Amino acid sequence: MALIVQKYGGTSVGSPERIKAVARRVAKWRRAGHDVVLAVSAMSGETNRLLGLAKEIQAQPDPRELDVIAATGEQVTIGLASMALMALGVKARSYTGAQVRVVTDSAFTKARILSIDEQRLRADLAAGIVPVVAGFQGIDEAGNITTLGRGGSDTTGVALAAALGADECQIFTDVDGVYTTDPRIEPDARRLRTVTFEEMLEMASLGSKVLQIRSVEFAGKYRVRLRVLSSLTDPDIPIEVEAQSGTLITFEEDDNMEQAIISGIAFSRDEAKLTVMGVPDRPGIAYAILGPVGDANIDVDMIIQNASVEGLTDFSFTVPRNDYARALGILESVKQHIGARAIVGDNKICKVSMVGVGMRSHVGIASSMFRCLAEEGINIQMISTSEIKISVVVDEKYMELAVRVLHKAFDLDQTPA
Repeated sequence: MALIVQKYGGTSVGSPERIKAVARRVAKWRRAGHDVVLAVSAMSGETNRLLGLAKEIQAQPDPRELDVIAATGEQVTIGLASMALMALGVKARSYTGAQVRVVTDSAFTKARILSIDEQRLRADLAAGIVPVVAGFQGIDEAGNITTLGRGGSDTTGVALAAALGADECQIFTDVDGVYTTDPRIEPDARRLRTVTFEEMLEMASLGSKVLQIRSVEFAGKYRVRLRVLSSLTDPDIPIEVEAQSGTLITFEEDDNMEQAIISGIAFSRDEAKLTVMGVPDRPGIAYAILGPVGDANIDVDMIIQNASVEGLTDFSFTVPRNDYARALGILESVKQHIGARAIVGDNKICKVSMVGVGMRSHVGIASSMFRCLAEEGINIQMISTSEIKISVVVDEKYMELAVRVLHKAFDLDQTPA
């Protein structure tokens, strides 16, 4: 039979009743003869509560101590989940990240997994025990508790599946799969039966919140078969139905992938644009502008440099909205040094992106997108492309309209033939 890693997020374990439902679902898979490893997040809202406590003590909490505090949320969940399984007659044993030896680097609050010692888990599985592992956390080589950053439990689940060579990693959340876009914006959004890792990685990086981007990167690197499912369905749904539900994140060469030019539309409100006007068009000017921004650990996304006029050029780029004021201050501080005439910014923009591996073999997608937006009077401020995505920056007030008209124009509400 199969080895399955099941990961449940905060809303899926948000109450004792939800945890009991998780236990019923796991017990169902065990009764069918499958081995199951369970990875869980803290209960919904718990991590925020813990971080709030830390900030009441220290305005800028020490990262090491913050990880010690934040990691306790999952410790509660693994104990409760193990007891819920035992109450159903299923043998279970809880493990913190340190006990499993999920070894990470020492980048507190955003650590990366280096290795997993899966021997204890294999021994439990051989003995018919369901290991219940705390997501989001690990331990560094010095024995310090570390956390993987927000959404890190997804990464834990995928990493466990990779280490164990699991047949599938099932990510249970509060949605029933990956949609062509957010159904709250476009009611006709359609759940995708399959989506490629490349497409999912792009969508996660462009604003889709279904999966944490590092977990998708990890799954792609180690070829872990991923499936996104809803934990809010009946936990006693037949396995043969559940095993085919949700969205399977697969590889491009798989024969069962949907044949669509565009798979989905992602969007992000977390955007701000900065423009450095009238700088000398000379070698090194891009570094002179972006170097100080990068040194401040601010991510830069889309970049445009205008054609030179009389030896001067304008240089525009986007940053996360939360970093807008800080980035603007940095540019003002180097304005004289780089010889800029002015620094202007706009934190009322958004990014709308179309994603699909079908773009590789179809021409005219970009022009169709631009025509569609023009017909609605939506001005495009910036454009970025790759083999399988086109992103545009537009005024934030047009975001929902842009998503809806593009979704309809590219027939994303229609099931591919």
